[in-house]
Amino acid sequence: MMAAEMAEQAIVGFHQDELGDWVADLECGHGQHVRHRPPWEMRPWVVTAEGRRAHLGKVLRCVRCDEDVVMRTLEEG
Repeated sequence: MMAAEMAEQAIVGFHQDELGDWVADLECGHGQHVRHRPPWEMRPWVVTAEGRRAHLGKVLRCVRCDEDVVMRTLEEG
């Protein structure tokens, strides 16, 4: 998959999953976990409402949209 085909989506909101981990709600309708679990995942901004608010509108690569592109490409073959 080429970089131009990668699905970058804006963050439109946040919610917590059933385990209390934060999930970014993306403009495509998918969700992306945004965990802060040092030293593996460093996202200290996610633990405060102010930090999450500051990230609204920023883009994340949507893995699920990328998977959809790969599947369509394979089907078109």
